[in-house]
Amino acid sequence: MSEQTAEKTPEPTMAGGTGPGGVTEPGEVAGTAEVAESAEAREAVEVAETTEVTVAEVTAEASGAEGTTVTTEASEAEETPKTPKTPAAPRRARRVLWAVARWTAAVVVFGGVGAGTALGITGLDRDEVPGLATESDGRWEYPRLSLPALPVDRPRPFTAANDAEIHYADVRDLLLPAPVGATPDPKLDGGFVSTEAYLSLYAEESRAELRQSLADSTLRHIAARGWTTPDGTRTSVHLLRFSSVAYAQQYQSETLQADSADGPVALPDGVEKAVPEALANKIRVPDTRLYAYREKKPYGTDQVRWAYIQAGDTLALITQTRRGEVLTVPYQQTVVLQNQLLG
Repeated sequence: MSEQTAEKTPEPTMAGGTGPGGVTEPGEVAGTAEVAESAEAREAVEVAETTEVTVAEVTAEASGAEGTTVTTEASEAEETPKTPKTPAAPRRARRVLWAVARWTAAVVVFGGVGAGTALGITGLDRDEVPGLATESDGRWEYPRLSLPALPVDRPRPFTAANDAEIHYADVRDLLLPAPVGATPDPKLDGGFVSTEAYLSLYAEESRAELRQSLADSTLRHIAARGWTTPDGTRTSVHLLRFSSVAYAQQYQSETLQADSADGPVALPDGVEKAVPEALANKIRVPDTRLYAYREKKPYGTDQVRWAYIQAGDTLALITQTRRGEVLTVPYQQTVVLQNQLLG
């Protein structure tokens, strides 16, 4: 009887699998399960009559008929060995390697570009690089300065071999040159000027006393240079060379009274009151003395600032005049450079 049952039992069909008629659609799988359930129910009754199988077993078998498909699928799954899948690691590895290669190339390219840019920038001056140019602080551009040559066997001042502090160089060569872009004053071209031309810088009431003091001090030479910069500042530099340090010091301290706490008694022409400036605290050149002043407000349309520098046998007078007010930076710059040439 069991052989008959085996002949009538239809072959289970895999859900969504391939049957005798081709590819099985999902709806046909359910119909096959129902046919299998009816046939197995009838055989279960016959088996119960012959072999005294209990109703409970038939019920259990009938109830399990619907699950035949699942059981068969599991058994076939166990019997049919799974084909191992080809590992995807090599393909993924190739993709990773390709990505790494691309990024490495990009880094090399951008690194080379960055290095080339850095080399290009470091090869430029700061004011040639856009965005890095240093804004001017108002200083003037002067030519390269150098001390003049001395006569043979003549020492420089303020050295052990020159206790008299005499400047043996030509006094005209000690004048500060005009800055770049300035318009030279044709009357003050770096040569010698007369005593009267120098005295014209002062107020009329002071000129007589200054003239007499210069005559008594055996003044040797006066050299002068002047210029006007594009910002309207008029500058003049006068160097007075005396026959000795004692005469130079006497003129600045007694006649001009340049070191007075109240300011000098001889003021520039047109200036009524002077205010001393602590410029000497900012500018320190060994063996020289510096005295600086500015015109006190209120003043006219132009302001005057001036400074005296005594360096051994030479006395310098630096004067700047400008509409509105004299700019501090170029004024101090001019004083410093002239002081260094004399020191």
